[in-house]
Amino acid sequence: MPRPPHICTCGRLVAHGARCACQIASTRARNRRHDAKRPSARERGYTTDWQKERKAFLAAHPDCAMCGAPATVVDHIIPHRGNKALFWDRHNWQPLCAPCHNRHKQREERASHVVGT
Repeated sequence: MPRPPHICTCGRLVAHGARCACQIASTRARNRRHDAKRPSARERGYTTDWQKERKAFLAAHPDCAMCGAPATVVDHIIPHRGNKALFWDRHNWQPLCAPCHNRHKQREERASHVVGT
C-alpha cells in the first residue's frame, strides 16, 4: 500500500519520498552560498601532481573499498582539511566508486563533523 503524501512547511502537498520545490530551491541556495566561500580545487591541493598520483593509485587499487565496484575516486579516509601532510599520505587514501563516495562517505563525514564540533 503506498504511503500518503505529506504537507510541506510551505503548505504544499508533496508525494511520499519526494521533496517540495521550496526545499529543493532552499538546498540549492545554501549550496551556492557554501561554494562561494570555498577555495577552488587547485587551492585545496588538487593540482596536476594530484591527478598523476590519483591515476597511479587507481591503477594499483581498481576496486571500491566499500562495494567492490570499479573505483573512480581517491578518497581521503581522514579528511585533510588543508593539512598537506595528511593530503599526500598514501595510507590515508582509499579507492571508492562515485556512488559510495558521494553517498556513504559524505554521510559519514557529515555525521562525524557534527559529533566532532
